[in-house]
Amino acid sequence: MRAFDPSDNPPASGLIDRLIRRFPTASHAVAGSLLYAVVIVALGMALLPALLIGAHTVPALLARHAWWQWPALAALASALLFLWGFSLLVVVPVFNALLPTRLRPFSGGYFTGASLPWYLHNGLFYLVRYTFLPFVTTTPIGIWFLRAMGMRIGRGTHVTTENFSDVCMITVGSDVAIGGSANIFCHYGGAGRLVIAPVIIGNRATIGEKATIMGDVIVGEGATILAHAALLPGTRVGAGERWGGAPARRISPAEWN
Repeated sequence: MRAFDPSDNPPASGLIDRLIRRFPTASHAVAGSLLYAVVIVALGMALLPALLIGAHTVPALLARHAWWQWPALAALASALLFLWGFSLLVVVPVFNALLPTRLRPFSGGYFTGASLPWYLHNGLFYLVRYTFLPFVTTTPIGIWFLRAMGMRIGRGTHVTTENFSDVCMITVGSDVAIGGSANIFCHYGGAGRLVIAPVIIGNRATIGEKATIMGDVIVGEGATILAHAALLPGTRVGAGERWGGAPARRISPAEWN
């Protein structure tokens, strides 16, 4: 990828966009501080139900002075930890809906107004991805959370990975199987350029374990992406085709047999 020239940027969309382009270092610091503030508030709101229950139950247990007191406290702490996690699954999508997190296809510099929704949306998603999401990834709750964050998922789709980014730009059809530790994200970049482009996976497709799908990729209906394959930006996988390798390429029926 050639070095990014700021003249390649689309026209500025407003005052904030112009300020970000004019003061990129300061803008980065401000955006990071705002994201930390949002995360702190989200975590606090998710903790609130557990704290309220704990404030009423822990003193009563401590006053018992019985042999079962400490096992009961340990079980309560575990239950409250899971309550915090399930609360986080609700709080984060609400924040995502209320804040400016709507992604659009984009190609330009990292320090632009278009990068703010991308930064905020992924920051919120990662808050769950790296904490509680692994506990519910393979359950209906995991599918619900992905949909609540904007990912379009058809009926009967089985997801066994939480390694997503830019989830509101991902469309997955019905009866799709996504293998464990697969990576699907809708952005790529380098040399100062950021590209945000959707990923579309058709009905009945299979994404193998630890496969990687980057932005601007379409996987056709009934296609199979083999384990550890890497689909680079711009890849178009036809219906029923089988792809493998890094970078991935089409594997013909004769070669497969």
